[in-house]
Amino acid sequence: MFEQISQEFTRSFSVIPPEVAFARIVAAILLGGIVGLEREWREKPAGLRTHILVSVAACLFVLLGRELAAMDFGEGEQRNDPLRMIEAVTAGVAFLAAGLIFTAGEKVRNVTTGASLWLAGGIGLGCGAGQMPLAAMATVVVVSVLLVLRRVERAMGTHETH
Repeated sequence: MFEQISQEFTRSFSVIPPEVAFARIVAAILLGGIVGLEREWREKPAGLRTHILVSVAACLFVLLGRELAAMDFGEGEQRNDPLRMIEAVTAGVAFLAAGLIFTAGEKVRNVTTGASLWLAGGIGLGCGAGQMPLAAMATVVVVSVLLVLRRVERAMGTHETH
């Protein structure tokens, strides 16, 4: 019995080498953290840690999905649909993001933070799928939107301060 348990902890990755999996998780930490840092700087309810956790979780779900797809489960046909995995992650993150959004009087608050959290999940999915350049491009676009459009809104007089 002890041997079986120890094998669970020493079994090698079958599809993605451990070094590659680690690099993808680190990329998810860094890229999700960049988006979270902007939200943290603005003192929003979901900041650095939350964005990193969402990004890493999404990355991990993709890595696990790839590993599960490669496993031999014996008789019967197993079908793994990567779109189902993406749908599950985005639905879960959307649920978390929706929890951040609230109405105070006639004003809706934290929609941008909810959207950035949802996008952190997408960044993590990209990292897990080995699409770090795409995830990095999305990160640059998101941070640019958060920073540049805030200035545009202020110039137009449409940006509200707390």
